[in-house]
Amino acid sequence: MKGFSIVLSALLLFFAGSTYSQDSTKWSADFQIGSDFMSRYLWRGLNLGGSGPSIQPTLKLNIGNSNHQFSIGAWGAYTFGPTANQEADLFVSYTFKGLVTLMVTDYFFPDLYTGKRNDYFCYTSDSTGHVFEGLIMFNGTAKFPFTLLVATNFYGNDARRMKKVNDTTFVENGIQYSTYIELGFKKHIKGFDFNAFVGGTINNPDTGLNETGYYANSAAGLTNVGIKVARAIPVTGSYSIPIQASLIANPLQNKFYIVFGFSL
Repeated sequence: MKGFSIVLSALLLFFAGSTYSQDSTKWSADFQIGSDFMSRYLWRGLNLGGSGPSIQPTLKLNIGNSNHQFSIGAWGAYTFGPTANQEADLFVSYTFKGLVTLMVTDYFFPDLYTGKRNDYFCYTSDSTGHVFEGLIMFNGTAKFPFTLLVATNFYGNDARRMKKVNDTTFVENGIQYSTYIELGFKKHIKGFDFNAFVGGTINNPDTGLNETGYYANSAAGLTNVGIKVARAIPVTGSYSIPIQASLIANPLQNKFYIVFGFSL
């Protein structure tokens, strides 16, 4: 995993160069830059932003055509408040005919409180602040508006497996390969994009060995059940501001949230 940032940079140069070797009527490239401004940072039903709002910038390069879409980019979350989490992620993805997306994400969560795992360029499994996730998603169609997402952590600062040395001593014994699965339904209704979703983790931490789950879970279960409604608010004839609101429940934590946000 060492040098993942270098790999992303190499892919960026490769994809950018490939656009000039292809027929320009078939292949295109565009940059996206912007930010979401959210009242809370909710991720898969987990409140990662404490009690404050969250600014979430994005920078992305898209290259492709109607059949093949490559994306490479960066995403972050910077939250106000005493329990704020900061996050800086890199990702690369490929989508086939708009139907299936494959993605690898490098999540980085520095530890603001203990000072551990704060070295961005440390990729050693037992001391890195990075988590590497592989994801596959079926994006649905107009006639079949259901989505299915499966994501698994495969390296880094995932929840740890433990083994018992004696009655009072437990030591780390690898990672749990924490996995999240989400089923969604999407529909465009009178100018609004409607999305209903239900998701959760399939991992069962061994509480007898003092294991805890990556999704703050002590057992498999639902962490992310809700609805999201979004639309674009016209500002000028050529510019509009996307807004969204979500109702999100986390049954495993007995939590419920109402979240609002807009994008620039």
